[in-house]
Amino acid sequence: MFKYLPHTEEDIAQMLEVIGVNSLDDLFSEIPEDLKGLDLDLPLSHSELEIYKKFADLAAKNKQLIPFVGAGAYDHYTPSVINHVIQRQEFLTAYTPYQPEISQGTLQYIFEYQSIISELTGMHVSNASMYDGATATAEAMFMATNVRKRKSILISKTVNPNIIKVVETYALYKGLTVDYVEELNGITNLEDFKNKNSVEYAGIIVQNPNFYGIVEDYSMYREILDETKGLFVMNHDLSALSILKTPADYGVDIAVGDGQTLGIPLSFGGPYIGYLASTKKLMRKMPGRICGVTKDTDGKRAYVLTLQAREQHIRREKANSNICSNQSLLALFVTVYTAIMGKKGIEEAQTNSVNATHYLYEEITKLPKFSKVFNHDFFKDCVIETTLDHEMINNELYKEGILGPLSLGKYDESKKQLLLFSATEKRSKTEIDKLVSILGAL
Repeated sequence: MFKYLPHTEEDIAQMLEVIGVNSLDDLFSEIPEDLKGLDLDLPLSHSELEIYKKFADLAAKNKQLIPFVGAGAYDHYTPSVINHVIQRQEFLTAYTPYQPEISQGTLQYIFEYQSIISELTGMHVSNASMYDGATATAEAMFMATNVRKRKSILISKTVNPNIIKVVETYALYKGLTVDYVEELNGITNLEDFKNKNSVEYAGIIVQNPNFYGIVEDYSMYREILDETKGLFVMNHDLSALSILKTPADYGVDIAVGDGQTLGIPLSFGGPYIGYLASTKKLMRKMPGRICGVTKDTDGKRAYVLTLQAREQHIRREKANSNICSNQSLLALFVTVYTAIMGKKGIEEAQTNSVNATHYLYEEITKLPKFSKVFNHDFFKDCVIETTLDHEMINNELYKEGILGPLSLGKYDESKKQLLLFSATEKRSKTEIDKLVSILGAL
């Protein structure tokens, strides 16, 4: 028994005393009594044929919905060749390269992934890689506070609320303080930032396009931050960088975000992939790893792990992060998508997404009881105000096979009349017109 459960009765009693409960059963007290001891009616074993039929029946219950909601997860087209490439045995079974010298294939595509991120962001170096855009942003907070030896950071309220929640959670257990720069008419309040910026803060975290889809102008932020030696962290939709100014153009120190928009399916919310890139000056403070390329003794090209700043490789107290396995398979996914689409293909996909969202925006705001809110340029998310009940709107759209929009009242009671819509290159004019028609009938 003790080979697998090494705790003695005395060990257990001491642990229960420390956490303040009387028995192991107390740890499960929140589970309702009527759910304990249920007969789960587990079926007997099935043949392979029976299992296939069982899952086919379950899959048939799924309802295919057309999404018109973005807010950080977008329904972009996934070229079919990607799945064929990533399911090759040498890729599908790839894990973190603990022995890099015999992981040349894995290191090669990680190196290519890093090169793609650096080119899109304009930053000097990229790691490989992060779990998603939200945790990448939190890791950037760790970097900034560690580099500047400060315990507080600012974050704009125009950052996606879901990202803010993750940053707050990371900060709480690291003993850091997160303070907020207010928004004004859908963008970061520059005057509020100027007033709050001080040597107390390690820097500021912003998002572009922001949560409302608005493309903000952060050209003045670098100069303001230089006055207090603060670091500039920008969360960005990676694919949008094929069109918009790069983080490097704004003088950003750490660029982060999600790579889901580079062809990764929605997949019910994941797995996705986060990216983190920085200036060369901050390279040694990056979490994860950096792959490089060199030549072996025979003059042949060889890929190597150049930098590993994780707690398994350096003294734990000096590690900025305990991130372990990078999203290697998803890094390959992004790499293959980018190689297939090329610069022009990615730019065209994003341009079509922008055009679709703007067409949707103009058509909906022609309807009675739907009106425009912000007077700023936006990308592929847009905010529309309505006096109609949001739950009723979503229920009616759901009946017609449409998912969305997102009610902003979920995050802020003062925005309970605002809806966030989104469209991508996959949304046809027919689908958009159907959505508008349904809303018009309400």
